[in-house]
Amino acid sequence: MKSKSGLSASILRAIGLDTDHLSPIDGAIMASPEAGEAFRRLKSRADGAGIGLRIASGHRDYGRQLAIFNEKVMGARPVLSDDGGSLCRDDFNDWDWLHAVLRFSALPGLSRHHWGTDFDVWDAAAVPDNYRPALLSAEYLPGGPFHRFSRWFSEREDCHESEGFFRPYETDTGGVAPEAWHISFRGSKEQKPDELLQTLSVLWSTGTLPGINRSFPPLACASLVLANAQDLLDRYVVVAEP
Repeated sequence: MKSKSGLSASILRAIGLDTDHLSPIDGAIMASPEAGEAFRRLKSRADGAGIGLRIASGHRDYGRQLAIFNEKVMGARPVLSDDGGSLCRDDFNDWDWLHAVLRFSALPGLSRHHWGTDFDVWDAAAVPDNYRPALLSAEYLPGGPFHRFSRWFSEREDCHESEGFFRPYETDTGGVAPEAWHISFRGSKEQKPDELLQTLSVLWSTGTLPGINRSFPPLACASLVLANAQDLLDRYVVVAEP
Protein backbone atom coordinates (compact mmCIF):
# COMPACT_ATOMS: atom_id res chain seq x y z
CA MET A 1 0.00 0.00 0.00
CA LYS A 2 1.32 3.43 -0.95
CA SER A 3 0.75 6.80 0.70
CA LYS A 4 -0.08 10.07 -1.05
CA SER A 5 3.66 10.54 -1.42
CA GLY A 6 3.88 7.40 -3.55
CA LEU A 7 6.08 5.77 -0.91
CA SER A 8 5.16 2.37 0.48
CA ALA A 9 4.12 2.00 4.10
CA SER A 10 7.18 -0.17 4.69
CA ILE A 11 9.50 2.66 3.62
CA LEU A 12 7.68 5.23 5.76
CA ARG A 13 7.84 2.89 8.74
CA ALA A 14 11.51 2.13 8.16
CA ILE A 15 12.49 5.81 8.18
CA GLY A 16 10.35 6.68 11.19
CA LEU A 17 7.50 8.54 9.51
CA ASP A 18 4.70 5.99 10.10
CA THR A 19 3.76 4.59 13.51
CA ASP A 20 0.37 3.02 12.70
CA HIS A 21 1.83 -0.47 13.16
CA LEU A 22 2.96 0.20 16.76
CA SER A 23 1.16 -0.30 20.07
CA PRO A 24 2.04 0.48 23.72
CA ILE A 25 4.19 -2.02 25.56
CA ASP A 26 5.36 -0.20 28.70
CA GLY A 27 3.73 3.15 29.40
CA ALA A 28 4.71 5.47 26.56
CA ILE A 29 7.05 2.89 24.99
CA MET A 30 5.75 1.74 21.60
CA ALA A 31 6.61 -1.49 19.80
CA SER A 32 5.55 -3.66 16.92
CA PRO A 33 3.12 -6.38 18.05
CA GLU A 34 5.64 -9.18 17.47
CA ALA A 35 8.50 -7.42 19.27
CA GLY A 36 6.24 -6.31 22.10
CA GLU A 37 5.01 -9.83 22.76
CA ALA A 38 8.54 -11.22 22.57
CA PHE A 39 9.74 -8.61 25.04
CA ARG A 40 7.03 -9.61 27.50
CA ARG A 41 8.27 -13.19 27.31
CA LEU A 42 11.87 -12.08 27.79
CA LYS A 43 10.86 -9.95 30.77
CA SER A 44 9.14 -12.93 32.32
CA ARG A 45 12.33 -14.97 31.96
CA ALA A 46 14.28 -12.10 33.53
CA ASP A 47 11.85 -11.86 36.44
CA GLY A 48 12.47 -15.53 37.15
CA ALA A 49 16.20 -14.81 37.37
CA GLY A 50 15.74 -11.85 39.71
CA ILE A 51 16.41 -9.29 36.96
CA GLY A 52 14.07 -6.31 36.69
CA LEU A 53 14.19 -5.83 32.94
CA ARG A 54 13.10 -2.32 31.96
CA ILE A 55 13.12 -0.28 28.75
CA ALA A 56 15.00 3.02 28.86
CA SER A 57 14.29 3.84 25.21
CA GLY A 58 12.21 2.16 22.55
CA HIS A 59 10.63 3.52 19.39
CA ARG A 60 11.99 6.85 18.25
CA ASP A 61 10.49 8.62 15.25
CA TYR A 62 12.35 10.52 12.55
CA GLY A 63 11.82 13.94 14.12
CA ARG A 64 13.19 12.86 17.49
CA GLN A 65 16.25 11.17 15.97
CA LEU A 66 16.85 14.22 13.77
CA ALA A 67 16.80 16.55 16.77
CA ILE A 68 19.31 14.40 18.66
CA PHE A 69 21.60 14.06 15.66
CA ASN A 70 21.50 17.72 14.62
CA GLU A 71 22.10 18.95 18.17
CA LYS A 72 25.14 16.72 18.46
CA VAL A 73 26.54 17.76 15.09
CA MET A 74 26.09 21.42 15.99
CA GLY A 75 27.62 20.98 19.44
CA ALA A 76 24.41 21.75 21.34
CA ARG A 77 24.24 18.27 22.91
CA PRO A 78 27.16 16.34 24.45
CA VAL A 79 29.07 13.95 22.19
CA LEU A 80 30.84 11.26 24.17
CA SER A 81 34.01 9.31 23.70
CA ASP A 82 34.03 5.54 24.07
CA ASP A 83 34.98 5.89 27.73
CA GLY A 84 32.10 8.27 28.46
CA GLY A 85 33.99 11.56 28.45
CA SER A 86 32.67 14.64 26.64
CA LEU A 87 34.37 15.57 23.38
CA CYS A 88 35.08 19.15 22.29
CA ARG A 89 33.81 20.18 18.85
CA ASP A 90 36.76 22.50 18.29
CA ASP A 91 39.16 19.56 18.46
CA PHE A 92 37.70 17.92 15.34
CA ASN A 93 37.32 18.70 11.67
CA ASP A 94 33.85 18.17 10.17
CA TRP A 95 34.52 14.64 8.94
CA ASP A 96 36.00 13.35 12.17
CA TRP A 97 33.24 15.02 14.18
CA LEU A 98 30.62 13.26 12.07
CA HIS A 99 32.25 9.94 12.89
CA ALA A 100 32.31 10.82 16.59
CA VAL A 101 28.56 11.50 16.49
CA LEU A 102 27.80 8.32 14.55
CA ARG A 103 29.57 6.16 17.12
CA PHE A 104 26.53 6.53 19.38
CA SER A 105 23.78 8.24 17.34
CA ALA A 106 22.31 6.87 14.13
CA LEU A 107 21.54 8.87 11.04
CA PRO A 108 17.88 9.95 11.11
CA GLY A 109 15.85 7.60 8.94
CA LEU A 110 18.36 4.79 9.46
CA SER A 111 18.01 4.16 13.18
CA ARG A 112 16.85 0.70 14.23
CA HIS A 113 14.79 2.50 16.88
CA HIS A 114 12.43 3.65 14.12
CA TRP A 115 11.09 0.14 13.65
CA GLY A 116 9.51 -0.63 17.03
CA THR A 117 11.68 -3.74 17.31
CA ASP A 118 14.63 -2.34 19.27
CA PHE A 119 14.98 -1.40 22.93
CA ASP A 120 17.64 0.01 25.22
CA VAL A 121 17.27 -2.02 28.41
CA TRP A 122 18.56 -2.11 31.98
CA ASP A 123 18.06 -3.98 35.25
CA ALA A 124 15.96 -2.05 37.77
CA ALA A 125 16.47 -4.76 40.39
CA ALA A 126 20.22 -4.05 40.50
CA VAL A 127 20.01 -0.38 41.50
CA PRO A 128 18.13 1.93 43.90
CA ASP A 129 14.66 3.12 42.91
CA ASN A 130 15.95 6.60 42.05
CA TYR A 131 18.73 5.36 39.75
CA ARG A 132 18.69 6.77 36.22
CA PRO A 133 20.56 4.57 33.73
CA ALA A 134 23.14 6.47 31.72
CA LEU A 135 23.48 3.72 29.10
CA LEU A 136 27.26 3.68 29.31
CA SER A 137 29.47 0.66 28.76
CA ALA A 138 30.82 0.89 32.30
CA GLU A 139 27.36 0.05 33.66
CA TYR A 140 27.33 -3.28 31.79
CA LEU A 141 30.97 -4.32 32.27
CA PRO A 142 32.28 -6.27 35.28
CA GLY A 143 31.80 -4.13 38.37
CA GLY A 144 28.91 -2.22 36.82
CA PRO A 145 25.33 -2.56 38.12
CA PHE A 146 24.01 -4.16 34.94
CA HIS A 147 26.83 -6.64 34.32
CA ARG A 148 24.71 -9.49 35.69
CA PHE A 149 21.98 -8.69 33.19
CA SER A 150 24.51 -8.52 30.35
CA ARG A 151 25.95 -11.91 31.26
CA TRP A 152 22.45 -13.38 31.72
CA PHE A 153 21.35 -12.17 28.30
CA SER A 154 24.45 -13.65 26.63
CA GLU A 155 23.67 -16.97 28.30
CA ARG A 156 20.08 -16.84 27.07
CA GLU A 157 21.31 -16.22 23.54
CA ASP A 158 23.68 -19.17 23.75
CA CYS A 159 20.77 -21.36 24.92
CA HIS A 160 18.39 -20.00 22.25
CA GLU A 161 16.21 -18.59 25.03
CA SER A 162 16.44 -14.87 24.19
CA GLU A 163 12.94 -14.86 22.64
CA GLY A 164 14.28 -13.75 19.27
CA PHE A 165 16.34 -10.83 20.54
CA PHE A 166 20.02 -10.23 19.85
CA ARG A 167 22.49 -7.40 20.40
CA PRO A 168 23.33 -5.78 17.03
CA TYR A 169 26.16 -3.72 18.50
CA GLU A 170 27.72 -6.26 20.83
CA THR A 171 31.06 -6.26 18.99
CA ASP A 172 33.09 -3.21 18.00
CA THR A 173 33.67 -3.42 14.24
CA GLY A 174 34.88 0.15 13.92
CA GLY A 175 31.43 1.64 13.39
CA VAL A 176 28.82 1.94 16.12
CA ALA A 177 30.35 1.68 19.57
CA PRO A 178 29.48 -1.46 21.56
CA GLU A 179 26.05 -1.09 23.17
CA ALA A 180 25.37 -3.88 25.64
CA TRP A 181 22.01 -2.27 26.41
CA HIS A 182 20.63 -2.38 22.86
CA ILE A 183 18.56 -5.46 22.01
CA SER A 184 16.89 -6.04 18.66
CA PHE A 185 14.11 -8.41 17.67
CA ARG A 186 15.08 -10.72 14.81
CA GLY A 187 12.99 -11.12 11.73
CA SER A 188 12.30 -7.48 10.92
CA LYS A 189 11.05 -7.11 7.36
CA GLU A 190 12.14 -3.49 7.06
CA GLN A 191 13.67 -2.13 3.88
CA LYS A 192 17.40 -2.53 3.40
CA PRO A 193 19.39 0.68 4.01
CA ASP A 194 20.40 0.97 0.34
CA GLU A 195 16.73 0.97 -0.65
CA LEU A 196 16.06 4.00 1.55
CA LEU A 197 18.88 6.20 0.38
CA GLN A 198 17.08 7.90 -2.52
CA THR A 199 14.15 8.87 -0.30
CA LEU A 200 16.39 9.99 2.55
CA SER A 201 18.55 12.08 0.25
CA VAL A 202 15.52 14.28 -0.44
CA LEU A 203 14.39 14.34 3.19
CA TRP A 204 17.87 15.15 4.54
CA SER A 205 18.40 17.94 2.02
CA THR A 206 14.98 19.61 2.08
CA GLY A 207 13.36 18.51 5.34
CA THR A 208 10.28 17.21 3.56
CA LEU A 209 9.01 14.69 1.03
CA PRO A 210 6.41 15.11 -1.72
CA GLY A 211 2.98 14.16 -0.38
CA ILE A 212 4.08 14.14 3.27
CA ASN A 213 2.24 16.76 5.31
CA ARG A 214 5.17 17.28 7.68
CA SER A 215 8.38 19.23 7.50
CA PHE A 216 11.62 19.06 9.43
CA PRO A 217 14.87 20.97 9.59
CA PRO A 218 17.36 19.69 7.02
CA LEU A 219 19.99 17.24 8.24
CA ALA A 220 23.03 19.00 9.65
CA CYS A 221 26.04 18.34 7.39
CA ALA A 222 23.72 16.80 4.79
CA SER A 223 26.15 17.45 1.93
CA LEU A 224 28.95 15.66 3.77
CA VAL A 225 26.71 12.69 4.55
CA LEU A 226 25.38 12.42 1.00
CA ALA A 227 28.84 12.65 -0.54
CA ASN A 228 29.92 9.65 1.55
CA ALA A 229 26.58 7.90 2.00
CA GLN A 230 27.53 4.38 0.92
CA ASP A 231 30.66 4.30 3.06
CA LEU A 232 28.67 5.54 6.07
CA LEU A 233 25.94 2.96 5.51
CA ASP A 234 28.46 0.14 5.28
CA ARG A 235 30.23 1.23 8.46
CA TYR A 236 27.41 2.42 10.71
CA VAL A 237 24.12 1.01 9.47
CA VAL A 238 24.40 -2.46 7.94
CA VAL A 239 24.17 -5.16 10.63
CA ALA A 240 24.59 -8.88 10.06
CA GLU A 241 22.11 -10.76 12.24
CA PRO A 242 23.68 -13.73 14.04
